[in-house]
Amino acid sequence: MKVKPSIARRLFQYGLLALSITSSLHVAADELIKWERIPLQIPLKVGQERVIFADKNVRVGFPPALNDKLRVQSTGGAVYLKADSAFPQTRLQLQDLESGEIILLDVTASPNGPTEPIRLVYSGDVTTVDNSDRPAKSSGRSSSSSTAETKSDAKESKAPRYNAPLPVVLTRFAAQTLYGPLRAVEPVSGIHPVNPRLSGKITTLYPSEPLDITTLSAWGVGSRSVVALRVRNTSSRKIVLDPRILQGQFVSATFQHRWVGPVGTPEDTTTLYLVTDNRPELAFVAEPVVKVNPTAAKASKKERGHAN
Repeated sequence: MKVKPSIARRLFQYGLLALSITSSLHVAADELIKWERIPLQIPLKVGQERVIFADKNVRVGFPPALNDKLRVQSTGGAVYLKADSAFPQTRLQLQDLESGEIILLDVTASPNGPTEPIRLVYSGDVTTVDNSDRPAKSSGRSSSSSTAETKSDAKESKAPRYNAPLPVVLTRFAAQTLYGPLRAVEPVSGIHPVNPRLSGKITTLYPSEPLDITTLSAWGVGSRSVVALRVRNTSSRKIVLDPRILQGQFVSATFQHRWVGPVGTPEDTTTLYLVTDNRPELAFVAEPVVKVNPTAAKASKKERGHAN
């Protein structure tokens, strides 16, 4: 039986329409879950992979009890979970590699668990979030103005906001990262590790006292940086620490303790946090250059030659 071209064309258009409706239904099938610092319930179906769109670069931490029971892969802001066998509720941790924020997941696996993708939402109402992440198209001047407003709103939303002055935020983040449990580290938008480019031992920072000062780590946000330093007393007496004696250009200086005890005691070491307004190495007084006596160097070479 021959089909008229007009009828065939209509059937083809109806088929495309049905296909587009079906695909849009699949796109809209993501389960939206809002993170509000309460562990999220994530059920899995044994043998079926389920994806969680975190929309952040995250690192996944899970207990050894799930070895050979749960396969985990994280890439491009998405976490893929596949249960190879059933297991009771177990807690996983997603850590934002940029801010350090921890997201808690309570995961279970059973033969009848759901399989649809999950998209994590961090602000707003989950009923109003468009999980397609594509703005609606419109024509005319209204489209131009709405696009401009959207870009403006995006810029405003990207501007980080802190609950304290930035030096305080940086110092607190460094102290929590070094000495606090991972779950207690308060996230800081935009913070990242930096290379302080300092010498192994810093002798020009506190030259008036016999202190051994070495670099521990450093982080930065924008042009500001915080450097954590280990300060150890090498004398047999107690030393009271005074940030006014520090040599360099620093926005703020905070000692973990106000004094250090004599060498060999549990109190002989503390930590110093220095916030700089530019690259860390530019804020410190340069270390003195050690000049080598050419005559002594030649004599040393001759001695090594005779020894060989």
